[in-house]
Amino acid sequence: MDLLFQQTLNGIMVGSVYALVALGLTLEYGILHIPNFAHGVLYTLGAYLTFLAVAALGYNYWLAMACAMLVLAVMGIVIDRLVYQPLIAAPHLNSFIAAIGLIYIFKAGMLIIWGPDFKRFPPINEEVINFFGATVTIQRIIIVLVTAVLIVLLNLFIKKTMAGMSIEALAQDREGALLAGINVKRVETMVFAVGSAMAAVAAALISPIFLVYNTMGDAVILKAFVIIILGGMGSIPGAVIGGYIIGLIESLGGAYLSTDYNEIVAFAILIGVLAVKPTGLFGTRAH
Repeated sequence: MDLLFQQTLNGIMVGSVYALVALGLTLEYGILHIPNFAHGVLYTLGAYLTFLAVAALGYNYWLAMACAMLVLAVMGIVIDRLVYQPLIAAPHLNSFIAAIGLIYIFKAGMLIIWGPDFKRFPPINEEVINFFGATVTIQRIIIVLVTAVLIVLLNLFIKKTMAGMSIEALAQDREGALLAGINVKRVETMVFAVGSAMAAVAAALISPIFLVYNTMGDAVILKAFVIIILGGMGSIPGAVIGGYIIGLIESLGGAYLSTDYNEIVAFAILIGVLAVKPTGLFGTRAH
């Protein structure tokens, strides 16, 4: 029973990170209707920037996270303006190829700057709490709490602000948003800034627990795509719930089966859900 509770807590922690990455990806897809495959390298860059600020510059952890968010938000704006917006009317294949080019450029740049070696954060908060027979570090609790706060803030931003409602309107009907006078380019840029910043937060939260390395975003972005398909392409609730589902599957599967089967089980569940509901858990059919 203790093992079940321990692994459930671990699954919630991992699922929180997946949910943040998937949320950023979902926002971007909801606007452009093109999966941003370069989102994973931005996640990796966020981890490296946070590590640089803490280990080399001596910044406070939270300040380092804020700096990484700011840099990634600017990076998202630049990528949107220089890469994706010029291709908005082009075939989707062009955007896929551009994203692959971005992946190679970013990975090569990070390899040149930080090298191939794994980076380990200096101790951030190693305090341990015993909770109903399970052992939980403060950093893992921080991950869950920060994720919960960001999910609530994002929901309030989209539902209660003019900028957020513009995002929702553009995601639902691009032509209608244009006719309503919404500045589409500005909304697209804002979405990429927010999505990229969320990738930075996810990486900054998990990096003190795991190592930082050049390909750390590869597995995460693959699972993020599984999550947004499972939850329903473009669905924010689907991204959150899908993230926690995959996180719990990984944690419980690793404990009771083997970590070798994590991806197999995740994809099996994805196929099963899509067989019953092709649009995903919260997706709707395009009209």
